[in-house]
Amino acid sequence: MKVYALSVVRAPPSTTSTTLSTATDLSSFSFYQRPSVGEFMQFFTKTIAERTPQGQRQSVQENQYTAHVWNRGGAEQLAGVIITDQEYPVRPAFSLLTKLLDDFIAKVPVAAYDAPAAIAFPEINAYLQKYQDPRQADAIMKVQQELDETKIILHKTIESVLERGEKINDLVDRSNALSAQSKAFYKTAKKQNSCCVVM
Repeated sequence: MKVYALSVVRAPPSTTSTTLSTATDLSSFSFYQRPSVGEFMQFFTKTIAERTPQGQRQSVQENQYTAHVWNRGGAEQLAGVIITDQEYPVRPAFSLLTKLLDDFIAKVPVAAYDAPAAIAFPEINAYLQKYQDPRQADAIMKVQQELDETKIILHKTIESVLERGEKINDLVDRSNALSAQSKAFYKTAKKQNSCCVVM
């Protein structure tokens, strides 16, 4: 998963957009490709920002890239655009855009929008680097991955017991902790469930 570009764009309706702040990570491209790829990212960013109605979000694919845009609209008329590979999840991309635009609005006055070259917003570079890992943008995704890892560990533990050559049936038969009634219940339940085993 890779984030290539992250931009804050002023996108007033029915006029051309203006990029106010942008950051790119083109390190995965060769030195000679980077200028062309950078120009394409800027073109893609402006085009999609202009063609997303205010108050709406959309994701657009072009070749191996996906651009996620949120045209926030409002008094600021700002849109956030993130260009990623196709593996980057949608929900973290939009979580990142929400954080980015909230931070930009809090730190950059609207009066500065008319002189984009003078806007200093170094935080955009930090966002670009930090959110190369989508789990940083989405707490729910992070929790889900931790649960998945726990589940995998549990499966490995159960499998490792069975790999030692011990069979659960033998353990039940030899157990002193189980009463005769519990052993009979286990054997009956196993027989009833054996019709459902698919090999």
